[in-house]
Amino acid sequence: MTLIETEPLESPKPHRFTRDEYYRLADMGMFQDQRVERIFGEIVDMAPQNNPRYLSISLAAKELERVFSHGYWIRPQGPLSLGDDSDPEPDIAVVKGAMRDFKDHPTTALLVVEVSDSTLRFDRTIKAALYAKQGIADYWLININGKNLEVRRNPIQDSTLPTGWKYATLLVFDVTDDVAPLARPEAKIRVASMLP
Repeated sequence: MTLIETEPLESPKPHRFTRDEYYRLADMGMFQDQRVERIFGEIVDMAPQNNPRYLSISLAAKELERVFSHGYWIRPQGPLSLGDDSDPEPDIAVVKGAMRDFKDHPTTALLVVEVSDSTLRFDRTIKAALYAKQGIADYWLININGKNLEVRRNPIQDSTLPTGWKYATLLVFDVTDDVAPLARPEAKIRVASMLP
């Protein structure tokens, strides 16, 4: 007896978690002792906190607290609720407003910073597409191994990409350069001050 396929075969599809499912799993202890975030509906492991990476996050947060004083919340590793399918926990997000202004996670940020050593490709592609899709105008990637800062600006749609979004502008600053956030163009931060 021969089995004849009459219908096209479909590949299995990953389950995309809703925000409610994601937080329900967390409440049940499913991610206990794990660092995860929800990106485009999928639950992904976050990079480990080795000392150079953590030091860079702390240094960058300190610089941003200096630049953005009253009226802004510098959120190290706090969740952002970005659309229906993503709850990333960027290494730093600069949010307009005071801490007590928010009853839930912020839905946008003026500036998002990721610190990268082992996750450089993911941060340059998937995370960049996510932040561009949500209209985050200023996305900084501190490249520990390259000892530089990649600044992405001008989010645009791009139908040739699987995610449909990217940043039109990429600027790369080395350790001797100063950089200014879009929301504080008069401020100067030395790139070296954010690197371990």
